[in-house]
Amino acid sequence: MIINNGFVDLFVKTTSEAAYASSLLKGKGDKIAADQAAVDKMRLFLNNIPMKGKIVIGEGEMDEAPMLYINEMVGTGVGEELDIAVDPLEGTNLTAKNLPNAMSVLAVSKKDNLLHAPDTYMEKIAVGKNIKEGVIDLDFGIVKNLKNLADFKNTTPDKLTICLLERERHDHIVKDAIQLGTKIKFISDGDVAGAIYAGIEDFNVDIYLGIGGAPEGVLAAAAIKCLGGQFQARLVLSNDHEVDKAKKMGIKDLKKKYFINDIVKDDVLFCATGVTGGDLLQGIKILDNGFYQSETFVLHHGSKLNKKIINKFKI
Repeated sequence: MIINNGFVDLFVKTTSEAAYASSLLKGKGDKIAADQAAVDKMRLFLNNIPMKGKIVIGEGEMDEAPMLYINEMVGTGVGEELDIAVDPLEGTNLTAKNLPNAMSVLAVSKKDNLLHAPDTYMEKIAVGKNIKEGVIDLDFGIVKNLKNLADFKNTTPDKLTICLLERERHDHIVKDAIQLGTKIKFISDGDVAGAIYAGIEDFNVDIYLGIGGAPEGVLAAAAIKCLGGQFQARLVLSNDHEVDKAKKMGIKDLKKKYFINDIVKDDVLFCATGVTGGDLLQGIKILDNGFYQSETFVLHHGSKLNKKIINKFKI
C-alpha cells in the first residue's frame, strides 16, 4: 500500500474534519445530527483523496445509509484500489451527552484486505503485544482466559484488569471477574477505544472482551494489528435478517472464529481523531484565531508508525 507523509496527512485531515463537524453538536442531545455532520464531512474529504476507495465498513447498506454506505466508491477515481473502513463518529451518545472518548475513526488497506463484516454484533477478545499465542482464546471463557493470562504474566487474576462495555449481556463476565478479584474498567460506549486500551501498556488494561458492533470490531482489529497485539472475533447473528445480511456479504461460515489476520489480511493504516477528548485523545479545541486544534492517533502496520499528531486547521 502506498503510504507517505502526504497520503497520511490526507486521512488525518479527513478524520479531523469529521471530528470537528460533530464536535459542534456535543452536549446538544442529538446523536443523529452529530453523526450526520461527521458523515457529511468525512465523505467530502475522502472524495478529495487520489484513490479508488471502496467503503467496506460504513454506515450500513445502500438502502439504510445515503452516504458512506457499504460498497460506496470514494476518492477521485484515480490511484490505488483501497478498502476503507469508517466510523465517522464512534460514540454518538458520548458526543450528544458531551462525555469523554468520542472520536472519528477510519482504517485503510489494499483492496480485499479487510473483512466485509455486516452491521451486526460481534464477540471479541483482544490483548496487547508479547502475549504468546494460545494463552487467550475466544472459546476458553473468561475464567480460563484470566487464569491463563495471569500465569503467562507470572501474576494472579486479582492483579489483572479487564475492559468491557457496561451492558446487561456482560453480567456473567462481570460475575466471574469479581469472583476472581479481577479489576474491571467499564466503558459506556465506543469499544474501538476499549480494544486499544488493551493494546497499549500505559492504560494498564490486560484484556478487552465482550460483545459489541462488528464494524467496530474490524476497526479495532486494524488498530491492534498495528500495535502488535492479538484479536479474535466471531459474529453474533440474532435473526434471519442478520443471517441473510452476512451471507450477502460473502460470509459462508456463520460461526467462524476470526483471527486478526482473517480480519486485516495485510498492511493497514489506522487514524482516530478525538471529538470530546478522554483517556486516549484530546478533543477538538476551537482556537481564537479562526482555527481549530485536533489530536489524531495514527498507526501504520508496515512502517511501524505509532504517534499522536496535533494539528491546527482553519475553520
